[in-house]
Order: sequence, then structure tokens, then C-alpha cells
Amino acid sequence: MKNSFVWHPNTQMKEWTNFDKIVKGQGMWLVDSKGNRLLDGVASMWCNVWGHSKKELINAISKQTKKLQHAPLFNLTNEPVEILAKKLIKISPRMHRVFYSDNGSTAMEISFKLALQYWKNKKIKNKTKLATLENGYHGDTFGAMSVGYVPEFFSKFKQQLFSTIRFPVPNKYRLPKGFTLNEYQNQCLDHIEKKLSKDEKIAAFVMESGAQVAGGVIIFPHGFQKKIAKLCRKYGVLFVLDEVATGFGRLGSLVEYITQDSIPDIVVYGKMLTGGYLTMGATLTTKKIFDTFLGRFNDKKHLFHGHTYTGNPLAAAVAIENLNLYEKNKLINKIKKTSKIFEKYYDEISQIEIVGDIRHKGMLMGIELVKNKRKKIPIKPKKSINKIIFEEGKKHGVYFRTLGNIVMIVPPLAISQKELNLLISGTIETIKSSQKQLLNNG
Repeated sequence: MKNSFVWHPNTQMKEWTNFDKIVKGQGMWLVDSKGNRLLDGVASMWCNVWGHSKKELINAISKQTKKLQHAPLFNLTNEPVEILAKKLIKISPRMHRVFYSDNGSTAMEISFKLALQYWKNKKIKNKTKLATLENGYHGDTFGAMSVGYVPEFFSKFKQQLFSTIRFPVPNKYRLPKGFTLNEYQNQCLDHIEKKLSKDEKIAAFVMESGAQVAGGVIIFPHGFQKKIAKLCRKYGVLFVLDEVATGFGRLGSLVEYITQDSIPDIVVYGKMLTGGYLTMGATLTTKKIFDTFLGRFNDKKHLFHGHTYTGNPLAAAVAIENLNLYEKNKLINKIKKTSKIFEKYYDEISQIEIVGDIRHKGMLMGIELVKNKRKKIPIKPKKSINKIIFEEGKKHGVYFRTLGNIVMIVPPLAISQKELNLLISGTIETIKSSQKQLLNNG
């Protein structure tokens, strides 16, 4: 679309002369103004569950608009948020209360505030630091950038960010020389334990649950997250999990921390909470956390935080219906079967000249593109990889959005086996047809 006044996210605007205008969604497909159909290979930024124009979700929104469109949660409540909170507590072991917000970034900001104020409310004033993993991502607001610091994204703001303690994360494709994955995982855990045992100022350990997604699809080794949870309990550090992108089925489980056997003190949900139809975030805490915020008004123990659209009834109503559909359609069981299709393509993908590594779990795959397989040198063309892959993807009927040199396949969770085969085949053809351009630009 030309003559637009819209500034697009994470985009070098000089590189684009126009943008295709999407006019409607049909199932797993996006349709542009010229009638071209694109298979939604990124689930509309990782949030779409059932595809587009899902009748039940549309009806839930429509029905709620006739009752109550928005009312604040300041001194008031509404039926949809109460019903949704009960559902979220039911599926989230040990959680006790739900604080609503607008999106994943804000929900994570709330988790940081809760973790830090928890200790202040207990009159333990020296617990002021947050620990986390290198390469993690928790959103684009300043607190989220501080904790989830990805240099490629946020280095321009480094001086404005607050300091955190970051620990290395085991990445099976890029291990230090002389280490096996298990050896390096143990070294990472030893490093974490050594620091937690000595630094009494660490208030909380924050990490994504199951995998680092925006950090390049780094799947955690088996037991890694569970061991961190145990270390947090051992040394009196709160454990905070970000399931914004990894929960609700993306990695194959409804609540990823159950699969990881790592009960947190605080967990955050977003993205797929509403099926991808409206924006909403939710921060859940244990009773232990919640109770420290109770007291007389003048004690000032309560959480000084709120958003205009906190607990929006429309978003809550569609989230309720979304969760009902998960149960009705046995979606998690379906995902476990559908996700096996990815495995059939491992060999074919790995044989492509510029593919260095494939990382996959559930309905998420990251394909790392390299200039040299032996040296594992990332491809860095002058033109953005995102632009090259996007344009080639269109020719094969697929919508892509890459992360640096990582081609991501993140389909709507309910995608059919036939459409997933189409998506992966289209991905393979796109990478192959982009290969010459990527290497010539490098």
C-alpha cells in the first residue's frame, strides 16, 4: 500500500516502497487486496490459535459488545474477568490470583514489580536485583528490555536500562569448544548456583518457560528449567516464568511449566490467551506472593499499578471462549500429533546448503541460516534477510517474518496436517530460491 502514514514495527522503512494490504482472513490464510492468499506462517506474530474468522470467537466478542464493551477494574469488576480468572487458576497449579494487563510486555513489567515489592512488603530491603538468562526476551518496554536484553534489538538504549545479572544458556548448536551439551548445561547451572548462594540481593530469577523464542528458538535441554526452579527454592529467590509465547500449546502443552516440572512463584500469559483476536495479558501469582500485599491502606503495601484497559470485558469474553474451544476440540492432543509432521522434514531441510541448524518443539521451528556450515558463520546480507525471505515466501504462498538469520515456522495451532505440510514445503522452497540472493549479498 503506497502513500501510507503508518510506521511499521521492526522495519527499516527505507527498504520498503509499499506494503501489501491484507483485507481479510480465511482460516489459516491471509488475503490481500489483489486476492492473493498467504498461508499465515507466523500465526500473526505467534498469537493465532484457530486461524482467522473463527465463528465461535467472533460470536463471543459480538455477544459481549451488546452487554459491556469496557469498564475499569478500579473499584469495580465484571463477569467475564471473574470467569476467566477462575479458568486460569484452574489450569495453573499453585497459582492463586490473576492481575490483568494489555499485552505480554506489560504483564512482564507487572511480574518484576511484584517480585521486587514482595520483599519490600516483607521488610527485606536488600533484595533488589533480578537475575535472568542471556539471550532472553520479555518485551520492548524499558523494564522488559532490561531483563530480556537482546543486544541486536536494544543496544541503543543500554545506558537507560537497569542492570540485571545474566547467566549463559546452553545452546546445542553453539557450544564452547570442548564441551558436550550436558557438560555445558551443568556448568551453566553451577554458575547460577554459585551466584545465588552468595548474592543475597537477588530478588527473583526470570526466564522464558521451555524455550527462548525471540532469542532464536533456543530449546532448553531436558531438566534445565526444573533445576533452576530448585535452586531458586534452595536459596530463597522468587522464580518468575514468561509463558507469553511458549504457553497455551505452542510447545505442545497447555501450561509449559507443568511439563517442565518447575512450579513458579509468578507466571505470565499473553499472545494465545485470546486466540489472537484481542490483546490481553495476565500475571498470576501464588498465595504466598499475594498475601504480602495485604494490609491497612496507610501501610502502602498494595500494588501501585494499573492500565486503562486492564480486564477489558471483550478480551476476557473471547479468552473464555478460546479456552472452552481448547477443551472441546482437545487441541493439545491434536498438537502433539500434528507437530510430528515437522520431524519428517528434518533431513530435507538440513541438506540445504545455507541451513546450519534446525530447532523444533511442538508447533515452533527455527531454521538457522549460515554462510559457512563448518564455521557456523551467520548469513548477513546487505539487504535484510526478512525482506528477502518475505518476498520469496510470497511467491510460494507463505507469509514469513524472520528473526535475524533465523527463519521461523510458527503456524496457528489448529492448522490442519495438510496445511502444515504445505507450510513446511513452502518454507523449504523459499529458502532454496532465496539461497543465491542471500549468499551473493553476503
